Formats: sequence, C-alpha cells, structure tokens
Amino acid sequence: MEVTTVGQYQLVYNAISFGIAAFAAATVFFWFGRSQVAPQYRTAITITGLVTFIALYHYLRIFESWSAAYKVENGVLIPTGVPFNDAYRYVDWLLTVPLLLVELILVMRLPPNETLSKSLRLSIAAALMIALGYPGEVSGGINTARLIWGLISTVPFVYIVYNLYVGLGESISRQPENVRGLVRLARDVTVFSWLFYPIVYFAPFVLPVTGGTATAVIQTGYTIADLTSKAIFGLLIYAIAVRKSEAEGARGLTSA
Repeated sequence: MEVTTVGQYQLVYNAISFGIAAFAAATVFFWFGRSQVAPQYRTAITITGLVTFIALYHYLRIFESWSAAYKVENGVLIPTGVPFNDAYRYVDWLLTVPLLLVELILVMRLPPNETLSKSLRLSIAAALMIALGYPGEVSGGINTARLIWGLISTVPFVYIVYNLYVGLGESISRQPENVRGLVRLARDVTVFSWLFYPIVYFAPFVLPVTGGTATAVIQTGYTIADLTSKAIFGLLIYAIAVRKSEAEGARGLTSA
C-alpha cells in the first residue's frame, strides 16, 4: 500500500496516533474499573481491557511501521523503501475479534454449558473470518484474489450475525429488564461496527479512488472500525456489568 501526498500520509498518521491514545485510555479505564463491578462480571471486564491492550500494542507497531515507510522533507513525501506492514492489523483482529464475542457472552452470565458452547462456536467463526480475509488483503490493490477471498470470508461473518440475532435473541430476552436494552445495543454495535470492515475491504472496487487515496481510505476506515468495535463496545460492556452488579446487589440487600 502506498500514499502519494503529504495530506494522505498525515491523515493515516493522525488516525493511528488517535487510536493509540484512545486504546491506552480505554485499557486503563477498564482495568481500574474492575473494582466497580461484582466479582462474577470481572472476567468480562478484564477481557474488555485485554482487547484494548492488544489493540494498543498493535497500533504502536502499525504507527512505527507507517512512520518508517515515509519521510517528509520540504513539504514533499518521500518513500523510504521500507515496506509498510499491514499484517499487524490482521494479527490484532485474529486475537481480539473472538474475544469481543466472548466478553459479550460472559457479561450476559448465561448458564455454563451455553456460555461455553456459544463462546467456542462464535470464536472459531470469528477466527475463520479474519484468516480467510487476509490473503485477499495482502494480494495488493483491486484484483480477483481480493474479491474472492473477501466473499469467502463473509460466510463466517453471516454465521456470526445470524447467531447474534437468532441464537442470542432468546438469551437476551432473559436478561434483567434494566440491561436488556444495553445488551441489544452492544450486539447491534458489534454487528454494525463490523460492517465497516467489509465496506472498507471492498471500497477499492466501488469507490472512484485509487492509489494513495484508496490507501488513506482503507487505513482510516479500519481505524474508525477498530475504535468503535473495541473501545466504544467495551464501554457498553462495562455499563452492562455495572448495572447488573447494582441490581443484583440491591436484590441481595433486600433478601437479607
């Protein structure tokens, strides 16, 4: 991937920099916020912080690679000859995307067998989705390989969406009334933020942009999707855990 103007380079540079700051702040918030939720929800919040921490690490590596690929001299962008390593994003997604589904399931506090079953099935589907999309991403530009691998990777994506809306639908209806709306919102944020990825992935085929502009669109789009699906989604998970902790604590005091 290449950019050709200083503006394109700086747009991606600033987006990645913002991502680093956001993921660092989110990680600190989630891990220090564990003490504000009941013990049965702390694993979910720990995983939420782990997701943003993994993203923070990979965004630091992405920033380092992007900075090494170009230099600006006298207002002119000059490639250094060091290739930008976009594989960091896919390594990040391979680790974090399954965890995002697990944290949603854990905060719902389903029966143990249901928790294990749904976590395994959705995590495997998420890993397949990422792994199948990678060959097309690294194939370079607008080509048949990108299109074919992208379409194949949508199969596990559709499976995940189906399970989130149909498979988890009954489970969500069993959630306490004070968090039911938040759980639905968290599910919807997961699905709609993930829609950013195929939109950005296929953007070169449908948008009248090529070269450096396409690269800037792809890199900035992926960053927006990551911030939504990890940091903002994490805040919803935290809010659900806090509300359920307060409600269950209040019931415990009442019954005592």
